[in-house]
Amino acid sequence: MGLECLLLCRDQQAIGVIRPALDKLYIAVEVCGGARSGQEILASEKYDAVVIDCDDLKGGLDVLQKLRKGTSNKNSVAFAILNGTTTTQQAFEMGANFVLQKPIQPVNAMRCFTAAFGLMERERRRYFRVPVEMPAFLTFLKDPMLKATATNLSEGGMAASFPGKLPKDCLVKVRFTLPGTNDTLEPKAALAWADSSGRAGIRFMEVPQNSREQLERWLTSRIHLAER
Repeated sequence: MGLECLLLCRDQQAIGVIRPALDKLYIAVEVCGGARSGQEILASEKYDAVVIDCDDLKGGLDVLQKLRKGTSNKNSVAFAILNGTTTTQQAFEMGANFVLQKPIQPVNAMRCFTAAFGLMERERRRYFRVPVEMPAFLTFLKDPMLKATATNLSEGGMAASFPGKLPKDCLVKVRFTLPGTNDTLEPKAALAWADSSGRAGIRFMEVPQNSREQLERWLTSRIHLAER
């Protein structure tokens, strides 16, 4: 599945400019003409980008304000379409990453979405979880190293299963080799959650730049495979 965008707008002229620009970047677009229905969609579906007509769609500005307070799309790349009522500074303060001013010109829309493309891909990597089955070695502050099995991997962490009981000591780092490569990563880590059935969520707290680049390349390749 490629990048996906929700466009909250009723202005056919604006839609007629925005949709072709996103199509050229192979970003799938879902158009919604109501603020209330848009909020319902955003509460249950995940999008890499959200484009909101803040001035001419009744309730649009409220959607932008609430976007960062939600769960599914609080980190999505947000575009605010303005038409003289809301200022650019206000839109940024409410959480917009980019602003499009009406009347929207095709060249401006294309320039804006192209500039944002890398952020959209990064957001996809952040939440995209790749199913894996690989050894992971957990290092604790005082307890011996624990060998676990990672069951999924994302830019921000992994889920893992382990035999026996998880040490109560503080987790400090995890070591693993990216499947299909010789790249071994050893980020600083923390325990995000654990249950009684031998499963845990591990959050990466600090990843060296070289290791981060290796992980990003690996995740991007897996995203492309999933999209085929």
